[in-house]
Amino acid sequence: MVAGTRRGFIGGATALAATAAFGGAAQAAPRPAGTGRRRTARRSVAVLGGGVAGLTAAHELAERGFAVTVYERKAALGGKARSMDVPGSARGGRRPLPGEHGFRFIPGFYRNLPDTLRRIPFPGNDNGCHDNLVPSTEVMLARIGHEDIRLPFRSIGKPPPVLTPDAFVRMLTALLETFAGLPPHEIAYFAGRLLVWFTSSERRRTQEWERVPWFDFTRAGRMSANYRQLLAIGITRNIVATKAEVASTKTVSTCVEAFLYNALGRGADGEPDRVLNAPTNEAWIDPWVSHLRTLGVEFRTGWAVRELRPAGGRIAEAVLEDATGTRRVVTADHFVSAMPVEHARRTWNAQVRAADPALARCDRLQTDWMTGIQFYLTEPTPIVHGHINHIDSPWSLTAVGQAQYWSGRDFRRDYGDGTVADCLSVDVSEWDRPGILYGRTAKQCTREEVAREVWAQMKAGLNDTGRTVLSDAKLHSWFLDPAVELDGTRASNDEQLLIHPTGTWYDRPAARTAIPNLFLAGDYVAVDIDLATMEGANAAARAAVNALLDEEGSGAQRCEVIPPYRAPEFEGLKRQDEFRHRLGLANVFDLG
Repeated sequence: MVAGTRRGFIGGATALAATAAFGGAAQAAPRPAGTGRRRTARRSVAVLGGGVAGLTAAHELAERGFAVTVYERKAALGGKARSMDVPGSARGGRRPLPGEHGFRFIPGFYRNLPDTLRRIPFPGNDNGCHDNLVPSTEVMLARIGHEDIRLPFRSIGKPPPVLTPDAFVRMLTALLETFAGLPPHEIAYFAGRLLVWFTSSERRRTQEWERVPWFDFTRAGRMSANYRQLLAIGITRNIVATKAEVASTKTVSTCVEAFLYNALGRGADGEPDRVLNAPTNEAWIDPWVSHLRTLGVEFRTGWAVRELRPAGGRIAEAVLEDATGTRRVVTADHFVSAMPVEHARRTWNAQVRAADPALARCDRLQTDWMTGIQFYLTEPTPIVHGHINHIDSPWSLTAVGQAQYWSGRDFRRDYGDGTVADCLSVDVSEWDRPGILYGRTAKQCTREEVAREVWAQMKAGLNDTGRTVLSDAKLHSWFLDPAVELDGTRASNDEQLLIHPTGTWYDRPAARTAIPNLFLAGDYVAVDIDLATMEGANAAARAAVNALLDEEGSGAQRCEVIPPYRAPEFEGLKRQDEFRHRLGLANVFDLG
């Protein structure tokens, strides 16, 4: 991988080998768990994939007495959630600079992942790794050529006693009025469109709104440029990493609904915007793996799945390639495929697909690029106590200054060469639009050019109102996710993001397949969280384990799969809408 090695970009970049260290505690005896009526010995499960979905499945299975082995193609565990060392960056006994695929964001509307975090022991924490979550208090919309918009981003206390349609619209109107430049009638219209969603029945959401692009649902084509940029394009590209013109209204609105209930303090685990108080591996992944080892879970890293082979109506074996390139055959009583969809579907041969035709529909699921780059600064640069949405940036950038949250760390003392004081972590969501520096797309740039371009776009949004927020003189180095390979003419990305164009919900599989001992876990599985998230991966893994327990006839307690919050005040209106939808009528609030 390539990272800037001098302050600023003068002198170019140095090629560095991408590595990631991982350590865990010694194995201990597994904890006893519920027994199934068919188990006389520990039943074996091969979990194929060591990201959030795979580790969640291993956690739940190990607690229930299964013999679990996790196979991960990368040299490190944690998938896209992991943090990683910047090679060659450590000096004087310090740790390497922390890099990552993209910054961690764990909103309060997550309910399943926080339950897992509480069950991962962490020294000094009463609630395990969950106590390593810290809230942000605001969010910034960085505009180019305009004053930046700073908004409070935290729960507003107790909700009104009754959340009536009128109270709902008033709340949204008050929030959206802070968006400068939006005409009042457009604000009111957008609030009304969200009311349509909140009162739509589940049947209408799945059968109608899943087929309607967010751009059309919000009538963005009729509205002002500010409306399109802030409420249509910005929400989808910067947060969901898909285009408003094609993004499913069901997916985008599900996310917006969850955020709004979270802001109201309804059904939330915590504040709307939370991050970790240290690099992800230190605060979460390493303790998780250590805990799983104490439960008896075994790990094989550098093992890539090549093929699942069925026999007798079941998966008989999996063919893998280990870190040395040697082909290995793995057998188990059950297999949990916990890889991202773009990798999982390559392992399903014709016989597997014939056994479950639903798997073939996964070929229609789409992925895109949403990849992170970190900038290391020689002075603390807490731009805002929260995330920055560069709403006007051609490459749809979002960012967060991390050192302000790492209260137990002194960046200069603990990381790098002693001169780095902060890390500005940036996600790039648009890789196919020309930038402002070179006039080329990110995929047409070299790694060095991507870093320069991202830095220039951030300065355009932050340094345009008279203040120098980002200074070239304070830039120490950068680190671009090693999964991205760029040479200016060819581009590849080994860790992509599932996206949600209209109609793709129908192509998402269930956790239980038609093959009795094959189960699916990952954020592409059909679960309540209709978005590529760690929460979706965690919920899908729980569903996969429950399906496995059902297949086993196990008496072990089933995993709780916690659904998103739904306001009871709207349930009557949703039942009414169910009736209207069956009659072919529009939602009562849908005025066109």
